[in-house]
Amino acid sequence: MVHRSSFYYLGVIALLTLNLAACTQEGAPKGAGGGAGRGNRGRGGGGGGGQAVSVRTIPVQRISVQRSVELSGTLVSPDQARVSSEVAGIVRDVLVEIGQEVSVGQELVRLDTTELNLALQRAESSLRQTEAQLGITEGKPVPAEEQIAAVRTAAANRDDARSQLARAKESFGKGLSSRADFDTAETRLKVTEAAYQAAIENVRALKASLQDRQAAYDLAKKKVEDAIIRAPLAGAISERTVQRGEFIRENTPVVTIVRMSPLKLRTGVQEKHANLIHKNQRVDFKVEPYPNDMFHGTIAFISPSVDQASRTFTAEILVDNPGHRLKPGFFAKGDILVNRDENVLAVPEETVSMLAGVSSVYVIENGAVKQTAIQIGEREGKFIEVVGGLKGDEILAASNLNELVSGSKVTVGGGEEEATATDGSNPQRGNGERRGGTGRGGGRRGGGEGKGNAQ
Repeated sequence: MVHRSSFYYLGVIALLTLNLAACTQEGAPKGAGGGAGRGNRGRGGGGGGGQAVSVRTIPVQRISVQRSVELSGTLVSPDQARVSSEVAGIVRDVLVEIGQEVSVGQELVRLDTTELNLALQRAESSLRQTEAQLGITEGKPVPAEEQIAAVRTAAANRDDARSQLARAKESFGKGLSSRADFDTAETRLKVTEAAYQAAIENVRALKASLQDRQAAYDLAKKKVEDAIIRAPLAGAISERTVQRGEFIRENTPVVTIVRMSPLKLRTGVQEKHANLIHKNQRVDFKVEPYPNDMFHGTIAFISPSVDQASRTFTAEILVDNPGHRLKPGFFAKGDILVNRDENVLAVPEETVSMLAGVSSVYVIENGAVKQTAIQIGEREGKFIEVVGGLKGDEILAASNLNELVSGSKVTVGGGEEEATATDGSNPQRGNGERRGGTGRGGGRRGGGEGKGNAQ
């Protein structure tokens, strides 16, 4: 969109001033002061009596325009892992270098395992001792409490004491034994029952100890395995922080891995475009290392909130990077393609003249031109959208614009060849001509300004 500003009104005033000056020069009597009436006027002098300017004509066009929202942001890796050592030890070997591609599970660093293996053997010995106390053979599950030897012995003693008590009770009832024998049998039963309960509790304690020693053995075994540090994700090595032979402690970073494809382009979008941005929209952007290449991505994530300081909301674009040409940290500039409008009024860029920030075209009517200010919008190829100033059925001058003013007589023909021939060496151009280049570099032609009085 093009907004009217003070430059626009200054440009309109300048155009009206030039047209008024041209009309004043036409009405001045010949021989007036300053030599205003001497000789013929140059082709750019305008007016009905001047020489007709040959121009090429183009009608106003109807085109389709791709609407877009500008963006700028930074490429980042969606996954970045700072890999650390889980065990302490001496670095025996480093198997990767910066920039090297790695896959999931690939070995990165190896530590010395001498002490770790000794700790593993000690943990295994304690585990086997507890298993032996519980009567566990290798590869078999933990038996039930009643099947353990200590418990079975205590249970047998208890059952025997119960039998003896029953016999002592019967004998004491018949008067065949003394009261002391009966009390002895009763006491023995209580002792064996307590021994059975103690055996059960001891077995349960051994089972708990078995779990603890099994965990200690598994941990010692894991530490031996952790002495080989592996890649948790696929990517490229961006940093290596350890050297062979040095001693590192637990949680010491050894390498940093970044995922290279896909990358994320993170950008902030102005809140006024919130109703235009949605997922799966295409994004075209460029980066400084490859100024002639266009890269593409798709909007994947949109923040639901707007930053109150910058009045923008964050959008993340997924960018495929199969050749790894793009790198995390690149600065990118481009456009979000929001929608395409059809049947849009537009003019070729060679028909547009600029003066003091105001765009204008030369409309041909009845063999003469009329300079008309326009408001321009988006640029689509060699065409410029017109959002105001034209109806759509006009015929425009497309060449020799630097020789035209409102009211200039024109003839149709000549094309670009004549336009390029009218350079500064043309002897027919007098002081009454308009000066100003064609301005092709910016896609718009310069309108020029009046030079002196007609002679």
